[in-house]
Amino acid sequence: MAQRSLDVVVLGLSITSSWGNGHATTFRALLKGMAQRGHRVLFLERDKPWYAENRDMPNPDFCSVALYDSLDELAEKHAKAVRGADLVIVGSYVPDGVAVSEWVQETAQGVTAFYDIDTPVTVARLERGDTEYLSAAVVPGFDLYLSFTGGPILDRLEREFGAQRARVLYCSVDTDGYFPELGPVRWDLGYLGTYSTDRQPTLDRLLVEPARHLSQASFIVAGPQYPADIDWPANVQRVEHLPPAEHRAFYNAQRFTLNVTRADMVAAGWSPSVRLFEAAACGVPIISDPWAGLDTLFKPGEEILITDDTEQVARWLRDTTAARARAIGRAARRRVLASHTGVRRAMELEAYVDEVRGVPVKVRAL
Repeated sequence: MAQRSLDVVVLGLSITSSWGNGHATTFRALLKGMAQRGHRVLFLERDKPWYAENRDMPNPDFCSVALYDSLDELAEKHAKAVRGADLVIVGSYVPDGVAVSEWVQETAQGVTAFYDIDTPVTVARLERGDTEYLSAAVVPGFDLYLSFTGGPILDRLEREFGAQRARVLYCSVDTDGYFPELGPVRWDLGYLGTYSTDRQPTLDRLLVEPARHLSQASFIVAGPQYPADIDWPANVQRVEHLPPAEHRAFYNAQRFTLNVTRADMVAAGWSPSVRLFEAAACGVPIISDPWAGLDTLFKPGEEILITDDTEQVARWLRDTTAARARAIGRAARRRVLASHTGVRRAMELEAYVDEVRGVPVKVRAL
């Protein structure tokens, strides 16, 4: 348990629906970790029809959730909670995010933080004056700028945009939902991710082309929005939608799983996706595209396999023994359990709050 429980208010994109919303998984793992540390959390979510129609977690058991329809309703119904909270967090891509941030900074009496789950995208927007959910003017008003991305971008946030304390808070995994399971292996290599034009060339290079080379091996790509004209090899199975409840079984049915990173995240480095931690928690050996900072999260060759080469992927699939693959997967899971759980992130967040308050920091982010 934490030394002192905190009353926390989070204003985020959505926690009730993971439909087209990767933020939900990040918030769920973090806030569950906060609850396990003894903190009380209220999540405030703008009620949007596309989330209302696809709520896969309408009533989390680790936090309270309140929906609001407008800024006026937010201020009318929730000012008392925000004013009395020890910590108030505003997330990226919150509707009317600039106005919400200004209101939080005016209203909150505790520590305030912006949690950027899209940091490279946000920085690019700030540079061109795009204020869809954040403006350069409100950045210095937060006590903390919590960033999904670590590395050099933290210095830029402080130097160029006046962030008071830019600190990394990577995504994490709920290890109650992701763990190894015994069962048949259905695919030699699988990938889970929504289609994106910047990721597709890497997916082609690291999965589609190896599938053409290894006609007797089996592959799968799960995720929506892939164009109908993609020429998938016959040994690549396609699944249009995979609900979060089925992710663990999906990973555990693979010999290897593939991690492919968005171009903005590759350019910035130090931007692990939640899928990386979920797969590792299942003990499945991961093949990933390379990017700066990945070797600070997992040890290459022992906890993860890193390449950008078609032939290398084919060799790993063809030549790696089952014992070797299991050893890599087990090592990755040990790393996740030690460093990348929701409880671990909650402890890091506690340390950042203590830093703002002038309390000596005992827990450091990795």
